[in-house]
Amino acid sequence: MSPRSDEIYSLLMQTFKPCVLQVEDESWKHAGHAGAKESGGGHFVVHITAKEFSGKSRITCHRMVNQALKGKFGAVIHALSIHTKAL
Repeated sequence: MSPRSDEIYSLLMQTFKPCVLQVEDESWKHAGHAGAKESGGGHFVVHITAKEFSGKSRITCHRMVNQALKGKFGAVIHALSIHTKAL
């Protein structure tokens, strides 16, 4: 993992205490992408399974993840793909 994906991983672990968490830094796939370059943030994919998502819609789960990471958008995160599952 990269230092930025480590930041995301730690924050999501603290927030949700998931049984499955994978954070992939795919910034290398977007080299030269103007928006990422301007913001300084990277492109990430998150796979997370947590009991907090139980009974919630996919949109609600994505909002929960986005809320947990809200301070990281811009400098750390430019784009985020989220895959959630409930226990």
